[in-house]
Amino acid sequence: MKERQYIARRQAEWQAWDRWLASAQRPVAAAPEVLAIDAVGLPQRFRRLCHDLALVRDRNYSAALTEDLQRRVLAVHQRIYGAARPEGGALRRFVAADLPALVRGEWRVVVAAMLLLLGPLLAMLMAIQVWPDAAFLLLSPDTVSEIEEMYSPAAAHLGRPRAASSEWAMWAFYIANNVRIDFQAFAGGIAFGLGSVFYLLYNGLYIGAIAGHLTQVGLGETFWGFVAGHSAFELIGAVLAGAAGLKLGMALLAPGQRSRLAALQENGRVAVKLLYGAAALTFFAAFIEAFWSPLRGVPLEIKIAVGSTFWLLTSAYLLLAGRRSRAA
Repeated sequence: MKERQYIARRQAEWQAWDRWLASAQRPVAAAPEVLAIDAVGLPQRFRRLCHDLALVRDRNYSAALTEDLQRRVLAVHQRIYGAARPEGGALRRFVAADLPALVRGEWRVVVAAMLLLLGPLLAMLMAIQVWPDAAFLLLSPDTVSEIEEMYSPAAAHLGRPRAASSEWAMWAFYIANNVRIDFQAFAGGIAFGLGSVFYLLYNGLYIGAIAGHLTQVGLGETFWGFVAGHSAFELIGAVLAGAAGLKLGMALLAPGQRSRLAALQENGRVAVKLLYGAAALTFFAAFIEAFWSPLRGVPLEIKIAVGSTFWLLTSAYLLLAGRRSRAA
């Protein structure tokens, strides 16, 4: 398909995204046009937008179109997470001190989200080593066939899904997938926290089923070498998104002396800040997953060492950063 034809085919949805982004900059009363982007279809639409960017890159369309779509993807991702752009020192202070201090201050919901995600993941991984057919409780035969193909030593591109045709397409695919997971875990909090609990449990079981099956059938070396580098950022990002959702749920379940609306507004401000961290980790994870994780020339031992280093650094950052500035 020629570039002009592709633009004509997709321009209406791109313009809908532009109207949706513009609505954040002005009151609703000043935007009488009907926006075509709704909350229900948001993850699916954003995934299509990321696919547009990947396709434009893969087909070598014009730099102007590529830059326009890249700007739109970044702006939409930023608004999904409610991330305003702090200026200069405020951004540095938030990253260096405020975010890790917030995570420590909200340790109860963070630990709860971690247990809900990682507990089922590890349990399913170990269960499949004893009962291999347990993987099929969550994975369809087609999914099992696809993941075995993706992580086979003979795979043309290690870990690359069929929907991705290049590293940039993989980057877009992983961002869209991680945004969907994080958005579900966060937005589910509005259902008194039950949605967040469900998505954390489900994704933990699903990831554990994939990891357990590939380990059990002898593809553990390629799989663990692939996921080692980005696992810290991806899983901790999902935990923070889930913690943000649980924070919303707590406002509705136990508002205390406040009205539920007041509690939701107050907890929502905290939840959005947790999502800032989840958003940053999602981008790091997607970049590493697209450009570092698939490399074949790197020995498994080095990939595991790099992944372990990322886990240690991320954990140390969240546990220790900002303590001195807070004490001062």
